[in-house]
Amino acid sequence: MNRRGILRSMAAAALAALGATRLAPRARAQTKHIRLYVEMDIDPAHEQEMLDLFHNQFVPEAVRHEGYIRVKLLKRRSVLQGTAPEHTNYRFELEFESEELRQRWIASDGHQRVWPPIEKFIRTQGTYPVVLYDEM
Repeated sequence: MNRRGILRSMAAAALAALGATRLAPRARAQTKHIRLYVEMDIDPAHEQEMLDLFHNQFVPEAVRHEGYIRVKLLKRRSVLQGTAPEHTNYRFELEFESEELRQRWIASDGHQRVWPPIEKFIRTQGTYPVVLYDEM
């Protein structure tokens, strides 16, 4: 019995039933992707509201765009060595197949609708670090 195959089929059927067929095509294998990191300082009083927006609006919109690979929102637990960036308690990570496709996503109406509500919770408006990396 091929349990993995059965589980994949069941998962695909469940996603199709939920209308998840509009997801962006998966990135091609062996592609060197880009990653964007945003260091964010979020007021704990508004943390849950920001997290709800991220999970319920931002992520569902992002997955629909060509070249999308993944997005993560990490909350810093502790600094184990060295010095952490000052005034940051969250790191936003976005991975796309290419910078060109990420730029298309940024220019989309969907991005214009879902990023500003999250960005308004960043306490260091206009000065928070946004760093772009190429995968090597």
